[in-house]
Amino acid sequence: MLSALSLSALALALLSPSSPAAARGLDARQDHDHEHRAARQLPGSWYHPDDHPVHALFKRASADTDGVAYPTVGSTEWYNAYPTEWATPTKYPAEWIAALNKTIAAGLIPNVPVSKVNTGGADGSGVPTYPSGYDPNSPSVCSATYQCVIPGDIWNAPDGYVALSFDDGPTTASPGLSSFLAANNQTATHFMIGSNLLDYPNEFLAAFNAGDDIACHTWSHPYMTTLTNEQVVAELGWTVQLIHNSTGGRLPRFWRPPYGDSDMRTRAIAKEVFGLTTVVWNQDTNDWSLTDSPPGTSLSAINKSMTAWLTNATKTPGLIILEHELSNDSVQAFKNAYPIMKSNKWGVVSLAALMGNGSAYLNAATSSSEVDAVGDIVNAPNATVPSSSSASPAASNTAQNGRASSSPSTTASSTTNAAADLVRRPSAGLALMLCLCGLVFGL
Repeated sequence: MLSALSLSALALALLSPSSPAAARGLDARQDHDHEHRAARQLPGSWYHPDDHPVHALFKRASADTDGVAYPTVGSTEWYNAYPTEWATPTKYPAEWIAALNKTIAAGLIPNVPVSKVNTGGADGSGVPTYPSGYDPNSPSVCSATYQCVIPGDIWNAPDGYVALSFDDGPTTASPGLSSFLAANNQTATHFMIGSNLLDYPNEFLAAFNAGDDIACHTWSHPYMTTLTNEQVVAELGWTVQLIHNSTGGRLPRFWRPPYGDSDMRTRAIAKEVFGLTTVVWNQDTNDWSLTDSPPGTSLSAINKSMTAWLTNATKTPGLIILEHELSNDSVQAFKNAYPIMKSNKWGVVSLAALMGNGSAYLNAATSSSEVDAVGDIVNAPNATVPSSSSASPAASNTAQNGRASSSPSTTASSTTNAAADLVRRPSAGLALMLCLCGLVFGL
């Protein structure tokens, strides 16, 4: 029989961040057991019934999930439950459209026409245009592309804070970012593309299991104002569903429109149907263009901009910087800037935790806390964070806005009670290790 000391050593080895058993140790993409473009029929249910044998398998503790046994992330069953990647889905549950129609009937979705974008240029270079008579800066349209700020949308962080987030993950560059964040005891929010999450499940799990926050960045990264109401629901709904089913039932609190392309109609659908708050940004690194041919910017140019923003003595407004985990270069741009953030005494906090007043999800405070089960994701607008796990922020910061706004508001509503000391959360693995050690030495 193993001695108590041997058992303790085994527990430490299994749960060490350097162990193959540790989720954060996934430094490279593993091969999938499926074809990415395989034709598949969507299933009729999202999870196993209570009497399914899978419930007996080892899984995350029930205290940090909604109690439902979802297909294992990265498995064929998990993958086949979703639409084909990189196209706006054409099929969606009837419940989503019913929820959309209900909000339209209630007058909650503005009747703004779809825009058109010339996508013939470089990626992200298109500018939405509306039919004659619809001013993108008017209160009825208020396009974020035109810098029009809608009350309730988030453009700025509280004074003195960097609300840390990264777009377009997960990708092959994500492990390098996750490793850096973990080494610096830092969490961040990942605005993930649903199609990328399907393709890179291990990279997703590395971020989620490390305690990072997951938010929505649509299914296929389109210009959202060019889509019909139903298409907007499909882009958001499938991404929310995938995040929900891959995180133990958590509902993302925030979404970021690709290219910053949102208006009164699209942000209302996101909020009223799925409970999502729109997040834009107040500084842009253009790091997505580092790998273009020719490159649209350089690491030195980004570092120069970052230095200027981060050495602003007033720290007003707080910073929401558009950064990406698209390439090793874009990740390196963040790594270069991080010491400047810290040396200039900015509070660097995961965007979802900071702007969510300590609750990164609609029905959970963190990626490892108690989850309130919601059933269907269209119940998201009524979701609540379990009182036992909600944060109690120590400091209050009112809305700040440093951007020009034509209408309908000159102040971005990004009010938040920001915890002054929000730091990296202890991992579930650490708690389990301590419990195991206690049991062993109690034998």
